[in-house]
Amino acid sequence: MAVLVLIPTPLQKFTADESSAEVEASSVNDLLQALEGRYPGILGRLCDEGGKLRRFLNVYVNSEDIRFLQNQETPLKDGDEVSIVPAVAGG
Repeated sequence: MAVLVLIPTPLQKFTADESSAEVEASSVNDLLQALEGRYPGILGRLCDEGGKLRRFLNVYVNSEDIRFLQNQETPLKDGDEVSIVPAVAGG
């Protein structure tokens, strides 16, 4: 299933400045592994040592926060759009 992933600027150093990628994935976990296969090293910026998404990252599937779906087990279907959004702190 082809899924479009929108890659935030801070992670584009891993993707040769590509702002999006199309990957084959049936879940968010599959998508993370597919990104690592294509862009070695990116997974360490997305997930902690236990394989869980880092707390400062928000992931959306078709504008729906995966924390309110099935987290990393959220299923994906052909044509879905996944956004990776780093949290921004301010003061």
